[in-house]
Amino acid sequence: MSCVVGEVMKSNSKIKSVVDNDMCIGCGLCSVHCSSDAIKIEMNKYGFYTANVVGTCNCNGQCIKVCPFNPNPEKKVRTENEISEIFLGEANKYHNEIGRYINTYAGYSVKNRLSSSSGGIATYVLTELMKRGDIQHVISVKAGDASIVHYEYSISSSVEELINTSKTKYYPVTLATVLQNLEELDGKVAIVGVACFIKAIRLAQVQNQTYKDKIGFLIGIICGGVKSSFFTEYLASKSGVAVNEFSAPDFRIKDLNSTASDYSFGCLDNKNNQKTIKMRTIGDMWGSGLFKANACDFCDDVTTELADLSVGDAWLQPFSNDGRGTNVIITRLPLADIIIKAGMDNGDLVVSELSEDIFLASQQGSFNHRRDGLRFRIKRNKNICNAIPPKRYDQVKISPLVKIIQFMRMHTRRKSLKVWEKTKTAEKFDQEMALSLFLLKFFTTINHYQRAIFRKLSKALAK
Repeated sequence: MSCVVGEVMKSNSKIKSVVDNDMCIGCGLCSVHCSSDAIKIEMNKYGFYTANVVGTCNCNGQCIKVCPFNPNPEKKVRTENEISEIFLGEANKYHNEIGRYINTYAGYSVKNRLSSSSGGIATYVLTELMKRGDIQHVISVKAGDASIVHYEYSISSSVEELINTSKTKYYPVTLATVLQNLEELDGKVAIVGVACFIKAIRLAQVQNQTYKDKIGFLIGIICGGVKSSFFTEYLASKSGVAVNEFSAPDFRIKDLNSTASDYSFGCLDNKNNQKTIKMRTIGDMWGSGLFKANACDFCDDVTTELADLSVGDAWLQPFSNDGRGTNVIITRLPLADIIIKAGMDNGDLVVSELSEDIFLASQQGSFNHRRDGLRFRIKRNKNICNAIPPKRYDQVKISPLVKIIQFMRMHTRRKSLKVWEKTKTAEKFDQEMALSLFLLKFFTTINHYQRAIFRKLSKALAK
């Protein structure tokens, strides 16, 4: 990867520096805000949406101002801390790993739980917002034209339409097309997205009054990293379906008689027969960094800090023992907290308050990687010059062993994309990735043992 920032900053389209340094996440806000129509969002050869500068941009920097990975943001929106001051001033609590918030909870929606990937809280809150008249439309991800794309952002204008968007899709999407006609929608809109997409929307609200007026609620999905379309192809191949023959991928088929993590991937073959495979048989697809976007390694927002409501999986006991799924919930806007508490009172929700410590434990793996390893990843990527935005947690020093793990994760991430582009079959991919994954697992296991020993010693010395 060559260092192109200095050259690009002299050109008309500063957004190109983000793309050329592999920091584009494909949210599409730059395309929507480029008045010159000089930016198109297209899927690249590695299965990610990225911005493509196709003409001369004369939008006076509006495109780069709404980019969540803008390397030189204005002071007032420098990091998530400054942006949250603008939008979440009513949140009366703060924790440096959670952000501004009102309350943290864990639980599920009685009605929406089984039809959702986790506890159904996002679907419940969006439904209530519609019923209350606070919003009239929801922009979220649902099935697209399988011959073109498996999933895409779309607009739901009724509760019935909304229900069809309830499950998590680990598939690349972009907001570029669905936001083009935002101002033509009658009423207010809620949007569901991962941290970088929510940040882009907040930046657009700072720059564009229409976005501030029209967008009434944001739900953030706590994210382990944006996956390439290669991830879906790989899972289809593992389930026994060729990459050019599968359709209707389903990433979270629950086993109601097992644990929350014991879910399956499924898809249809060319004869409309469903093929499934347990995800636990495939190995660690998240901690390994396989098929993940490079930009995700430079995101320090674990809990979607800029959303009005953040939801994720409750990856801790006793919640994780229930295969029906449970959400962790962070309310950051009074309206969000009102809806959650009303649902608790009327029996629609089975939800209880969660302490900070327990909430943090539910996402500890993501905090360890995203924040503790950030300084090392930045230093290892000096060749992208000033393309990395200002970060809040880039001073943490880590042990030599953890540095090895971080290096191996970066290596497996890059290698997985190149190998899948070449092989396109799970069997060949697994063969070529075996050594890298073995070494990563080996060093990670040693680190886990080491941390366990240190914890025991600390407890013993404390007595």
